[in-house]
Amino acid sequence: MAKKSTKHKIIDFAIPLLNEVGFGTITLQEIAEGLGMSRGNLTYHFKDKDALLAVIAQQMWAKIEKERIKSRTFPSFKNIHNEIQLYYKIQKEYAFIFLDPHVLRHPLIRAQFRKMTAQTIADNKAGIAFSIKLGNMKPEQLPGTYHNLAFITWMLSFFWLAQKIIRDDQTEKRVEKLVWTMLLPHFTEKGLQAFKTFFGEAYYNDLGEPFEVDISELIAF
Repeated sequence: MAKKSTKHKIIDFAIPLLNEVGFGTITLQEIAEGLGMSRGNLTYHFKDKDALLAVIAQQMWAKIEKERIKSRTFPSFKNIHNEIQLYYKIQKEYAFIFLDPHVLRHPLIRAQFRKMTAQTIADNKAGIAFSIKLGNMKPEQLPGTYHNLAFITWMLSFFWLAQKIIRDDQTEKRVEKLVWTMLLPHFTEKGLQAFKTFFGEAYYNDLGEPFEVDISELIAF
């Protein structure tokens, strides 16, 4: 196995540290101390935090593109399923980018995320259109529904980690199941059967908790 370069060691150390304390609060001095090196040695490889962010972001984009390119052959709900899982995996690995609005607005990050977001929403729309063409989804009944579903699918995926932190949710509840509960009511019988065949009856029956609310506890007369 090839020995890691100093630059790679810095990156590998910095990412979990940034995830823990945030990009805005950490200093290069603290990163250097954590690595047991001088600040001068660190700045030889990364002159400032923006230089470090640029390389980390480049690494992240490369991982995303490598995975996304595998599922670009034709639009399908399998691809949407995989993309949602990819988003969550990347969010956990680079949490400091997704959870900090200042980092999201950073010039090194913002433009690429906008481009990626537009492509993801377009892919979601293509998946819906493809399913309608196959007869797996019903034609749109209310104008705007499918456009909004394509957008909400992206939004749920992108901000899933943030909502878990806000609600202090320690469970491993999977975001793609939430997405399916929004999409499946628009499926045809043919589409539902295809879904069950592909994902299995057990998966279909375990998409979420049944809605059981006792209205008498909510309304006082």
